[in-house]
Order: sequence, then structure tokens, then C-alpha cells
Amino acid sequence: MLPSALRLGGSLDPDQGQAARFLFFLTTMEHVNQLRRLGLFDAKVPRYTSYPPATKFSNDVDGPVFLDWLRDIPHGARISLYLHVPFCRRLCWFCACRTQGVQSDTPVQAYVETLKQEIATLGRLLPEGVQVARLHWGGGTPTLLSAAMITDLTRTIRSAVTLTKDVEFSVEIDPNEIDAARIDALAAAGMNRASIGVQDFDPDIQQIIGRLQSYEVTRDAVDALRAAGIHSLNADILFGLPNQSQERITDSVQMLLSLVPDRVALYGYAHVPWMAKRQAMIPTEALPTPEQRLHLFDTARRLFLWDQYQDIGIDHFAKPEDSMAIAARNGHLRRNFQGYTDDTCDVLIGLGASAISRFPQGYAQNASSTAAYQKSVRAGELATGRGHAFKGDDRLRARLIEMLMCDFRIDNAEILGDFDITQPALLALETRVADQFPGVTRAHATGFDITPEGRALTRMIARGFDEYEMRAEGHSSAI
Repeated sequence: MLPSALRLGGSLDPDQGQAARFLFFLTTMEHVNQLRRLGLFDAKVPRYTSYPPATKFSNDVDGPVFLDWLRDIPHGARISLYLHVPFCRRLCWFCACRTQGVQSDTPVQAYVETLKQEIATLGRLLPEGVQVARLHWGGGTPTLLSAAMITDLTRTIRSAVTLTKDVEFSVEIDPNEIDAARIDALAAAGMNRASIGVQDFDPDIQQIIGRLQSYEVTRDAVDALRAAGIHSLNADILFGLPNQSQERITDSVQMLLSLVPDRVALYGYAHVPWMAKRQAMIPTEALPTPEQRLHLFDTARRLFLWDQYQDIGIDHFAKPEDSMAIAARNGHLRRNFQGYTDDTCDVLIGLGASAISRFPQGYAQNASSTAAYQKSVRAGELATGRGHAFKGDDRLRARLIEMLMCDFRIDNAEILGDFDITQPALLALETRVADQFPGVTRAHATGFDITPEGRALTRMIARGFDEYEMRAEGHSSAI
């Protein structure tokens, strides 16, 4: 962290200023060298939005298993619902999500009809009294739907399931694919939180990643949403993009801050062209090195902190009064496939092609192919294609990893109270991991801590608690 006078525009006399800059340089280089010695710039590890990661899902979880898990939901429980819309008008080259491009509304309308059928089936299968407390539409581009489709789909949802009075209804918004009619339809449907993808505002970078989205278009979308009464705003921005520099990311972050989002996700671009073929359009020689990625992240992070946003986990930021920041301060932060969340529901049900459900018993994922998904649903079947049923000490390790990802520490009292493990066995596990990361972790009688200097290594440290074999090429850079 820079001395306050350098951060906030204060003054130092020339000798003080030179000494402060030199001290900061030495401290930074020592920290970077420590991270290099511990392997940060070479490692590829899971993002741990689930445990085990989705790469470990198998065909052992199918429709009958999913049905059993549904029936086990307690009567009157509060659950979350996720709807996936796997279409985009144009395919951004940087994106690794399962999406497909469409030029007309015909395939979108057909998909919405299938989705409505799946929603109706879910409504018949849910135990009595179950209520939906969180509703999220993701993609792809959910705002690709016409205003009429949005209204039709929400009408089906409300007729099939009961929404709580305080339901949080969020939708991923593409500023290039939204208009007044669709905003009005979403507002009338009850949407109260919008999530906007920014990625980067630099025109050169946008051209290279195939995502043309001006600041003016983004600002106008934000203004229109707020004018419609939708005041809670999330935003995503990326670091590690081709030709991205500290000056360029500074400009993009400052432009984003002018929109005053409530939450920001600062994701690292994952270059995985062997998994997402469209990323082959991005020149690898233009990508920053792992060390440069660290500096890009730190530059953006300091800007958010200086603007009074609170650190949330490894890559999110929120205003102090936002519910996610409150959850982080109170130890209630959680992690799921959308990243960090303050959603504490035990069950998340995913609807649509490739959507993933989470139950206390494990994970279930719908068929990834849109055609296969629609064929199953139209035949009156559940679309579950694969997943993972928890076994052994999966739940224990999942909670250990989630604690590290959310809080940078493990509370042994909670673990010993909730899981069948002895204190010596837990301490031995923590000590083994601490020995792998000397100087940035600490194992002790009451828990396990990652120091502030070691937080860039969090995913690597979490990997130490993961007992599944991992192929590095299946995952993204640790920074």
C-alpha cells in the first residue's frame, strides 16, 4: 500500500517522497518475489465456485437422483432459483461460457417454451410450502428476450412457485442488448438487482476481445435502470486482458466508479482456448504475464479501496452498506457458481441448458447441449445429465475451502461442531497445508489463517485441502 500522502494527493518534501517511493518499491518487489517462490505465477488451480470443481462431475447423478433430492427439501424451506439463457446476438471472443449465437428470435422463443415446461414441472415436484427467496437470470444474454418473452416467463415462474415477499430478483444485463420496453418488463416482473458486464472500456482492448461496448452505452443503460426504480447494481470488470496496462485499467476502473455500482466483481481473464475455441481469436502474445496480471489486479483493487469499497473475498468489492459487505463482516459470506454471495439458502435449483443445482446431497447439472436439454424436457423427462453426490469427507473439505475463499481463515470451533473430525486430525491437516506456504499461513489451536500478504495465493492454499486429483490444463491461472 502506498503511503497516504502519495495515495491521496498529499505532499512530501523531495527527500521524503523519494525515500517513500523507494521503500514502497523494495517492499513490493520483496512481496512479488515471495509470491514467485511459492509458485503463484506458474500454478493453474480451480476457482472453487464449488467443491469438488465441476471438472469432477460424472454421470452418476441423473434424473432419478435429482428427483430424490428435490423430494428431500424440507416443507416450507426457502430456496434459490437460477435460470440460464444460453444465447447471444454476438459471441464475445474472451468468453468461456456455454453460449451460442442467434440472429433471430425463433430459437430463443422455442427455448423459452421449453424453459416454461421445465419450470412447470419443478412447481409440481417441489414439496409443499417451499418458497423462492432468490431468483437469478444468467447467460448468455437474458436480455436477449423480448419484453413479451420476459413477461411470459415471469408469469410462468409466479404460477409455478411461490416467491417470498422479500425475494431478490437479479438479471444479467447486456447494455448493448437492452431497451426501454425490456427494462419496463423486467421492472414490472419484480427485478430489483441488475448485473452489468463491463469487462473493459478501452476501445482497443474491446476490439481485440470482440466486445464493443462504449462507456456511453453502459452509462445510458445504468441511468435507464435506475429511472425504472432498479437501484441495486452489480458490475463485472476483467483484468489480464490483451494489451491491458496499469494506465488502461486505471481509466476503465475510474469510468466504472463514476457509475457508482453497489458491488463489483474483478475477475481475472481465463485464457483457455482448448476449452473455449473462440478464444483462439485472441493473440496470446498480447496477453500480460502472470506477474503483470498481479500488478493489474493490485492497481484496480487499490482504486476500489480508495473509493471506500470493501474487499470481499479474493476478487469482489462492495459498498460498506451493501448486503454482501455486511455478510462478509458478519461471517455469512458464501461462494457459488456466480462467485460470492450473501445467499444462505441450502438449495439452489438451476433451470435451463447446462444449469447447475446445489443440494445438501451434492450437485446436479442439466444437459449442456441446448438440443439435448430441450429433447429431455419436451419428452417430459428431467434434463439432469451429470453431477456429483457428496461422499467421504467432501462436505468437510468443501466448508474448509469455502471458509478460506470467503474469510481467509478457518474457524476450528465451527468445523469441530459441524463435522465428524477430531481436533488432532484437523490440526494435522491444517499444519500440512501451512508447511507448504511458510510465512503466509498459520495453523494454530483455534484455526488456520492466511496473512494479508498471502491472499493472492488463496486458491493455491485452498487446493491444499482438496483431495481430488487435478490436471492443471483443466484450470485457469492462479492469478
